Amino acid sequence: MSLIQLGKISLGEFNPTDKMMHLGAYFVLGFMWFFYYLFRNQDNNLKIKGFFNITILIILFGMLIEVLQGALTDYRDPDWADILANSIGVLLALSICLGFLKFFKRLKHKINSFL
Repeated sequence: MSLIQLGKISLGEFNPTDKMMHLGAYFVLGFMWFFYYLFRNQDNNLKIKGFFNITILIILFGMLIEVLQGALTDYRDPDWADILANSIGVLLALSICLGFLKFFKRLKHKINSFL
């Protein structure tokens, strides 16, 4: 997504296309980490706290990236709206993973018994 050029849809300083890309990227990042945590751990070791720890770490990572954009580059500016979009993406992935946790556990069991 970072390499394709999208048309400008801008409302002053607010660019909804950019925010949707942030939300989508962090949704995918969160979802991948949650699946890794789910499939890495045995069912009896899986704790909901782990999902929340991953969420916090990804949100902090997004904040760090925004700060570094302002500190290390002269062509990028940190944006609170980007941090918000990143956080919403991760929280959306968390909500889906927790909402479908029983389904994902059954899927994991089927995959493990097949292998």
